[in-house]
Amino acid sequence: MQTVDFFTPVVDDPYAFGQIAAANSLSDIYAMGGRPLTVLNIACFDPEAAPPEVWAAILRGGADKCIEAGTSILGGHSVVDKEPKFGMAVTGTIDPSRMFANTEAKIGDWIYLTKPLGTGIVTTAAKFDDCPPETLADAIASMSMLNDKAAELGHKYGVRCATDITGFGLAGHLYNVARSSEVGIEIFVDKLPVFTGLRELVERNNVTVGGKKNRDFIGERFVVGPGVEAWQIEVVIDPQTSGGLALFTAEEIPGMEPIGVVREGQAGIRLVTG
Repeated sequence: MQTVDFFTPVVDDPYAFGQIAAANSLSDIYAMGGRPLTVLNIACFDPEAAPPEVWAAILRGGADKCIEAGTSILGGHSVVDKEPKFGMAVTGTIDPSRMFANTEAKIGDWIYLTKPLGTGIVTTAAKFDDCPPETLADAIASMSMLNDKAAELGHKYGVRCATDITGFGLAGHLYNVARSSEVGIEIFVDKLPVFTGLRELVERNNVTVGGKKNRDFIGERFVVGPGVEAWQIEVVIDPQTSGGLALFTAEEIPGMEPIGVVREGQAGIRLVTG
């Protein structure tokens, strides 16, 4: 299997950006239950926009994350670009009999999420110096975390359907699963893992245009149940960078609470409390 992903910086620290971009690129392989083997760097840098040490730190961050993942960097390609971008093309392997697909959700499956939500909200707040340093540090650590352990968890507990949570947000990616699997999905908003202080950040209007687009994408199939608060809606539509895996399984995963369930009915997303 082969995937590719790259994007503009979401944090100021170049080394952290390199790690996040690498983890995000590798995540597509883990989301299918595979194992990454080799990568090619994709770098869009302007040599005159920052000292060489900045670009080197981005590449070093990516390289260190690949070492952690046990992958080999075979090379890559760079172009001059005024707006920096970095990412990777990744090649991996998978056992077809153990592959995760985002089309295989079954009625009664529980949905487990392996990383907290809110990276778009946190990084937006950080751009306006409105984010507590500890919250930003937690988000950077989460975005830098590989999804290898999440994939292993899926293999251990009977997962055959999964998706990583990135730009479409939790609701958008789960809606894609619902459409492809011809099922409905309920999200338990009170069970969602979020970063500390996220509610306060949302209430100070640290939300993204991407979040509105994600809600518009689902349209009338996005249903908000009684008792769901406005900030919780923003959390489920918030675009994520290098988010966790949503794992679908009929089995209970010890130590984790499900954040949703697959229901019979029209493909769509319903937010519920309790």
